[in-house]
Formats: sequence, C-alpha cells, structure tokens
Amino acid sequence: MTSTNVHKDVEDSGPSGYAAARLRLLQEGARSGPPRRSALSALTDDWLSGLFSAGAEQLRGVSLIAVGGYGRGELSPRSDLDLVLLHDGSDSDAVAALADRIWYPVWDLGLALDHSVRTPAEARKTAAEDLKVQLGLLDARHIAGDLGLTAGLRTTVLADWRNQAPKRLPELQELCAERAERQGELQYLLEPDLKEARGGLRDATALRAVAASWLADAPREGLDDARRRLLDVRDALHLATGRATDRLALQEQDQVAAELGLLDADTLLRQVYEAARVISYASDVTWREVGRVLRSRAVRPRLRAMLGGGKPVAERSPLAEGVVEQDGEVVLARAARPDRDPVLPLRAAAAAAQAGLPLSLHAVRRMAAGVRPLPTPWPAEAREQLVTLLGSGQPTIEVWEALEAEGLITQMLPDWERVRCRPQRNAVHIWTVDRHLIETAVRASEFTRRVHRPDLLLVAALLHDIGKGWPGDHSVAGEIIAKDVAARIGFDRDDVAVLSTLVRHHLLLVDTATRRDLEDPATVRSVADAVRSQGTLELLHALTEADALATGPAAWSSWRGSLVADLVKRVAAVLAGDDLDEPEAAAPTAEQERLAIEAVATGGPVLSLRAQTEPPVDAQPSADPEPLGVELVIAVPDQPGVLPAVAGVLAVHRLTVRTAELSTQDLPDGVEGAVLLLNWRVAAQYGSLPQAARLRADLVRALDGSLDVAGRLAERDAAYPRRRGVVAPPARVTVAPAASRHATVIEVRAQDAPGLLFRIGRALEDAGVRMRSAHVSTLGANAVDAFYVTDGKGAPLGVGEAASVARKLEETLRG
Repeated sequence: MTSTNVHKDVEDSGPSGYAAARLRLLQEGARSGPPRRSALSALTDDWLSGLFSAGAEQLRGVSLIAVGGYGRGELSPRSDLDLVLLHDGSDSDAVAALADRIWYPVWDLGLALDHSVRTPAEARKTAAEDLKVQLGLLDARHIAGDLGLTAGLRTTVLADWRNQAPKRLPELQELCAERAERQGELQYLLEPDLKEARGGLRDATALRAVAASWLADAPREGLDDARRRLLDVRDALHLATGRATDRLALQEQDQVAAELGLLDADTLLRQVYEAARVISYASDVTWREVGRVLRSRAVRPRLRAMLGGGKPVAERSPLAEGVVEQDGEVVLARAARPDRDPVLPLRAAAAAAQAGLPLSLHAVRRMAAGVRPLPTPWPAEAREQLVTLLGSGQPTIEVWEALEAEGLITQMLPDWERVRCRPQRNAVHIWTVDRHLIETAVRASEFTRRVHRPDLLLVAALLHDIGKGWPGDHSVAGEIIAKDVAARIGFDRDDVAVLSTLVRHHLLLVDTATRRDLEDPATVRSVADAVRSQGTLELLHALTEADALATGPAAWSSWRGSLVADLVKRVAAVLAGDDLDEPEAAAPTAEQERLAIEAVATGGPVLSLRAQTEPPVDAQPSADPEPLGVELVIAVPDQPGVLPAVAGVLAVHRLTVRTAELSTQDLPDGVEGAVLLLNWRVAAQYGSLPQAARLRADLVRALDGSLDVAGRLAERDAAYPRRRGVVAPPARVTVAPAASRHATVIEVRAQDAPGLLFRIGRALEDAGVRMRSAHVSTLGANAVDAFYVTDGKGAPLGVGEAASVARKLEETLRG
C-alpha cells in the first residue's frame, strides 16, 4: 500500500482508519528503518491534524506541535506521542475543549501520550525551569493550526537556549552523567537500555542540543549512522515484544536479530555496542570541547586586560618527540610528521596516558589519515611506548578508546578486530572482550612492582583473551595468536615463549587452586611443568589476579587469593634451586678497551656516543635504517659518585635511559689503575641529541662538584606546570635473598621519571656502600634495576645493614 493510500484511509475513516493504516504500515515488510519512522510520523500528523481541524473550526491563535522524538519525525512502533497544544490565551475554555477532542481519541487507541496545554509565555517559563522540557521544545515541529504561533515559539526557545547555554550545558552534562551512573554503559551491557544507558539515544539527543547551542559540535563522522542503528533496533524490539520498551532483554535478542535480518543475538549486540561506542566517544569529545570553550570565555576578559586587548596565545608544553600539551589536551607538535614517524600514535598515546590527559580528536584523526604503518617487527621504541601506554593505569582506557575510534588499534594490531565489541554471555563478566583486556592491563599496572618483567605482564594482560574471537578453546587459540603478535611487536624468542605460555595457562592457577588437591605432589608438579621457571610463575600469579579483578566482583575473593598464593608458594619450592649469582660481564670490545685505557691516561671520563640502527624488514637496500636507540659508552677512573654523576648529567640533558650496565673494566697487562665502564642505551625525550663534547664537559663538572645537578633538576621541575598524571604504584626496594655470593643485591622497581637513576645512585652513595655493578632496565614506564653492592671492605652487607639500606632507599624514592 502506498503512503498516499494510507493517508487517504485516515481521512476517510477517522480514528479506526488511522489504527488500521498504522497496523498495515507496521506490517509492511518492504519499509523499515528511517522510511518507516518518517511514514509513521506523517501518518500520525495527518490523523492529529484532522482531529485538530474538526475541533478548532472557530478558533484562532492555536496550534498543535510535536516535540521530542515525534518532533524529529522518529516515531517507533510503540513510541509516545509528545504533543503541545499552544494557544495565545484568548479563549482558555475553548482550548480546553479542543484538547479533550484530541487527547481522548489518542487514549482510546491505547497510545501513550505526553501532553501539555500552554501559552508561549508559559512554555518559555516552564522550559527555563525544566531542562527536559527545554530539550523537547528544541525539536518542536508544527502539525496544525497557527503556523506563526509555532514559529514564534521555536524562535524564542532556540534564542533562549543559545543565550543560556553557558549555564544550561553544564546542567545537561550533569544530567547525562547521573543517567550513566544509574543505567551503565550501553556498549558493555548484556541487557542494555537503548535509550537511557550511556551511549544510547538520550545521549545522541543531548549532542543535538549541544550543536543547537552553537557553543560546540560533536564529531559528525558515523554519528548519524550510529543513531539510526539504535533506532532500528528499538523498532524491531517494539515489534517483537508488542510493548513500548527500550530494554533489550536476553530472551528477546534472538527475535530482534531475526527481525533485523541479522545472523544471531551476538551479531545484534555487537552492532549495538559499536553504535554506542561511537556515541559515547562523540559525547566525550563534545563535553570536553564545551568545557574548553566555557573556560576560555571565563578567562578571556582577564587575559585581554593583561595583554592590552591582544589575542592570547595558547601555551604548548612539550611531552614527547612530536607531542605537546595545549589547552588541556594532547596535540601534535607543529613539526610532527605522521607520514614519516610510524611510532607517533603510540608515542602520543603513551604521553597522554602518562600525563592523564585526553588525546585531541584532531590529532588522532590526523595520525589515522596519514601515519605510515609500523614495520615488522616493530622498532624498540614502538614496543616501549606500547608498554608505557598499557602501564599508565586508568587513563589508558580513554586514550585507547580514542585510538580505537579512528581505527588505529586494528591498524597496529589486526588481531584486535576479532575481539572488538565482542559480547561475553557470562554473568561473571561485566565487560566486552576488548574492554576486559584493557581493564586487565589497568589492573596489571598495579602489580608491576611485584614482577621482574612488568613489560611481559602488561602485554600478557592485553593478549590473554585474544583467542576469544576464534572457535574452540580460547586459551589454545590465544597461544598461537600471542606468539605471532609478540614476535610482530618485536620481542625476542625467549620473551615470545613466555608470553605464549602466560596466555595458554592464564586460567591454570585459579582452576588448579580451586579444583585440585594441593597436598598432592602430582598437582603441584603439573603446574611446575607447565610454567617451567620462577619468572614465568611470578608473572602468571600477577596476571591471574589482574584477570580476575578485571572480570567482575564475583571472580575474585580473599579466599581465592589465598588458595592461589598457597599454590604459587608450593610450585616455587619445586622450581627453586637455580643459581642467581651476579651475571658475568661480557668480554670488552676493542672500543671499550680503548676508552678504558684513555680514561686511565687522561685521569678523567671519556665517552663514545653513536646511534644503533638496523635496516627495516623487507626493505630495499637503499632504505633508511630503523633507529634502535643511542649507545653511550663511558669509561671513568674508579671513584665515588660515578653513577649519580653520569645519571644526573643525562637527566639534565633530557636523555631517557632505556638500559644501563655498570661494571669494573679489566685492563690489559701493563696498564695500572681501575676503570668503571658504563654502557647505556639512551633516547632524547624530544629534540636532538646533545653533542658528546658537551656531555663530557658536564660530566667532568659533575664529578668535581662544580655542577649542581640536583639544583638544575629542581629548577627545571619548578619551571613546568604540575600535571595530575598517572598515580603509579609506589616504589619497591628489596634485598634479593641469596642472589650472589660476592655482593648484596638491592632490587629497585619504580615508576620511571627524569632523574630517577640519579636519586638512586646518590642515595646509595650516601648509604656508604660500594657498587660492584649495576643492571638497569626501563620497561615502558617501569624501572627495574639491580645493584650489586658491598661494604667498604668488598664483602656482602650484613642482613641488618642491607635491610636498612633498602628501607632508606625506598623512603627516598617515595618521598
């Protein structure tokens, strides 16, 4: 039946004709989605217009207006009819009678009706007092009667909304936040409310209201399509249930999926989640922009007065190479070139998460549009930046979602696509698979002080359920995927083996602890055979707890935790016995030997600074090599204070230490003296590397005491604004038991920061211990360092003295 014929039935048959035409329209299989909603709105307009005309033959100054969803022409099968009977106040009795002639036929048909009768002044006053009324009137649409009256109200309401936007938009944002707190996030719920949950239809309407204020606008790409998809699902839900409901209950999802022609309920939920994710992200960006504009308006008069009326220039503070902070967001530096810098997205994301700041929409889109793909395997910097991002705690989530919204995550990690927006039909799980993986990394970031390899813990957290996108046992499938991803990211063979083992056995500890007899040696031996090493067991223990905590409140308890800890203790006893003595120093290279001899001859420090590179994989012979970092080798005559002096000078020059080794260099026969050899891999935080001559000159001054390193670092810290940044786990300093026969091993695990190694070295010097060697690693944002120290006579420290040194060092780092 054509739309014209449907409308003719309404004109000929009155209310019963409308009901019949409405039923035929809803049963018409050829029309669905926006065309059906528009047709249903037009059909209802014709019917209500007839009711109005029949009762208002002698009336003037009256109009019938649709507001809300009906005003937008988006009637779902069981939607309410939101109507306002607007009048000029000249004949209230006649208007009341007209209202009855319209409302009662609507009620007689069993349709839900939200109605009001108001003059323009009353409507305006009510809108000023009730934000929800004002939002509905923003979508006011004329149905019948005095068009001028309707147009006047629309103009007035819109002008009021724009004039009052600085006050009303924060109210609207608070309303959205309260609703999200009550209803949860649509993109993760198994039985979501399509309208009220965060990322649902209410939020889409709120974004329209923000746009109408002219104060800010939402990112438009994909937003209309996301809104349409949610409306289509609601239509199908109304038709499947015969009720005016917005909650997509489990028992109705298969029927709704069939109504939409989808494969199954999981496909339906994934489409709902994808749409909700678009709306949620658009909301985050829009409210951030609203806040920025309102703050700018608040400070602009003062700034103009201070600057003599000139336009203020936004401050830009550097965060990393090619990345700066501006106006509370992380943006790209003016010189940044995404097309030449494939690590830029990860570097920008890591910097944003570490600073606790959002990535600007413009920056993410610029990178998505022009960034060069990462080579395979990834360069070391890319891997380090990924680990830093994953270890940044709660801020990781918002930054990851910004990258994902523009497709950058699946571009870097193609296997992510199979778990993206994938529902988990398990009452224990509260997140989709992809969000659960990120939540696990966030939880794992709290445990980085418990393990020797926080980088492996964080990457295992990201990948442990990656097999859920494939058929069969997700742990088995995940092991295969994890091997491929870990190798692509650039981990070496041993680390790939550990990561794949962690993914394969991520459920082993909790399943064994809660279902097996721990008194049975065979039970403990089977776990030991699976993990094979103390290091892997340590990582698996932390991963198990992080996974459970990220699953939901029902997945972890003190009882489960105690059972797993007991099992770990028993397995560790089986695996114990390896000799963890001090690593032997590698034989010196010819260059290292030359530097050592020169240091003895000159009586001062000498150094070599050169870039480490490797050709890109599958590159042409002329291709530029990929930078691995900068190798800095320093030889210094043995003397107190070498480590803090070198570390301090590097910090002053904004060089980040990725790895460092300190050892005593054996000299050739016939050369007298003792030389400390320091082998570092460093990277510039931003900008270019300093010249070797400047480094050496400052190192000479640091060693003789004429360069106040501590003062320089303090001045620089004071010059930059404090950012909220990441709340990292506190530093942890321990004495490794029986780790060496020749020295006491002090292990330090802390959040990497400028000057950290300088503070550690100075604290150890102040404690009066001698340093035999040092082994420093920076894994993402985590420093994992081991210092082999002795007393003044070259013997290991006593138990009490070692504990005292560790305690004082920990207090220094936490202070």
